[in-house]
Amino acid sequence: MTLAQIFAFNLALLVAIASPGPALLVALQTALSSGRLAGIAVGCGLGLMASIWTLLALVGLDAVFSLVPWAYAAAKIAGALYLFYIAWQMWAGARDAITAGAKPARRAFRDGFLINVLNPKSVLFAAAVLVVIFPPGLGVAEIAFITLNHLVVEIACYAALACAMTTPRVRDAYLRAKVYIDRVAASVLGALGLRLLISRD
Repeated sequence: MTLAQIFAFNLALLVAIASPGPALLVALQTALSSGRLAGIAVGCGLGLMASIWTLLALVGLDAVFSLVPWAYAAAKIAGALYLFYIAWQMWAGARDAITAGAKPARRAFRDGFLINVLNPKSVLFAAAVLVVIFPPGLGVAEIAFITLNHLVVEIACYAALACAMTTPRVRDAYLRAKVYIDRVAASVLGALGLRLLISRD
């Protein structure tokens, strides 16, 4: 394992984190609606599970999904249903007034963790990236380093996002358009859940 490989892995992570999807959408909406602490907490949940998926990919869970297709299908269905649940909550609460601590940090962490734990494509993405970047036969220390590196990058990115989204100017703009932003976010999450449910890969 070389510094160039770690750099390439981190670059791939940054692109994945910035790509539109359930994780980024939930992180944005949580920070805007519930504040900086909840935004950081949801990022910690997302990052923890994403790094666990990387660890599992490194030890071969992607092969398990290939050998046991029903396990992958079950995880996809559970993930889609959870996205529908989050989407419904956003839609139903779009007109609710923002109160201090609208979403406690503990609940935000749980939501972030579950968004990624119920996304089986994460392990397949991790496996594909890892195979391309790192050589086979990594040792225990190298696997631990890659996993910890992934966790640190994810938390740093989502913490920075939460801080940026909770500045007074951004938050005031969100409050003025809350009902529209929340319902667009809910619609996108619902569409992503449907896509996860009906996709064949």
